[in-house]
Amino acid sequence: MAEKSTAPSAIDDILAEYAGLELQLSDPALHNDPGAARKVGKRFAELGPIMATYNKLTSARDDLAAAEELAADDSSFAAEVPALKEQVEELDKQLTDLLAPRDPHDADDVVLEVKSGEGGEESALFAADLARMYIRYAERHGWKVEVLGVTYSDLDGYKEATFSIKSKEPTRDGVWSRLKFEGGVHRVQRVPVTESQGRIHTSAAGVLVYPEPDEVEEVQIDEKDLRVDVYRSSGKGGQGVNTTDSAVRLTHLPTGLVVTCQNERSQLQNKIRAMQVLAARLQALAEEQADADAAAGRASQIRTVDRSERIRTYNFPENRIADHRIGFKAHNLDSVLDGNLDDLLDALGTADRASRLAAE
Repeated sequence: MAEKSTAPSAIDDILAEYAGLELQLSDPALHNDPGAARKVGKRFAELGPIMATYNKLTSARDDLAAAEELAADDSSFAAEVPALKEQVEELDKQLTDLLAPRDPHDADDVVLEVKSGEGGEESALFAADLARMYIRYAERHGWKVEVLGVTYSDLDGYKEATFSIKSKEPTRDGVWSRLKFEGGVHRVQRVPVTESQGRIHTSAAGVLVYPEPDEVEEVQIDEKDLRVDVYRSSGKGGQGVNTTDSAVRLTHLPTGLVVTCQNERSQLQNKIRAMQVLAARLQALAEEQADADAAAGRASQIRTVDRSERIRTYNFPENRIADHRIGFKAHNLDSVLDGNLDDLLDALGTADRASRLAAE
């Protein structure tokens, strides 16, 4: 009979938690609290793939045990045993992978910032290209993108832009699980539109990604630590789009963090949204500082937007993209910039899981 190789304590804890979540979801009172309902539904969705694989494994083990027992009296059942053993081994491997250590934020939504850096106007244009790449990727996955604020360059590039990206339904592998690898300096090699001699230039733009959990109330922000600036929302080329000073810029004086929001219709709404984003950033910062040794990846997303600190290079003349962290290379840059990032992010995810297993 096949032996159970999956750690029983781990799966027993999951079974108990899943049963408890089912009871909570069936309680009508839960739905009177949308925040709590989303939190429970989110965790229930996270455990769904584990439960589905566990149930398949349990069924396959039962089938294998029955076939082995019957084979003792009827040799015709013996032919089924090898295939069932192989199925049990594969499902057990899948369950072990699902139970492996995970980033606790994988199911979270994110706030993503793109900033121009070294390279002047060309860097701002490249920052806009990166922003469009992430927006298209989000659209392909059915995620919701909210523009929180954009500062345009003279040629309609992005000096800086901030986006909130959310999944429409709770899921085990949320937005953070995919986009968390994007934080860092991105380098581009191409002929800028401002180059009259056709020479290839190298410039850089920075990307910062951090989780935007459902609840950030645990982060306390003292109003005395804030500088609040209000100004008129602007469109491309600096053109004013509002006739009132509705845009809000928050500066957190102790940390120097700056958050802007101009997407909402009123100054009050923009301030509320900016406070939510600031709380999420402060929470991410606190977590990075608390486990700096284990979270070197997130903590070092952007130190300076300098070409020498790149995580990835986008080479337009060769239509090539190269991620320097894992040695990934592909000659489909045009497709990647159109939002086809899955092959690259799959490779980064595989490397991340291998690293977590090695550190266990």
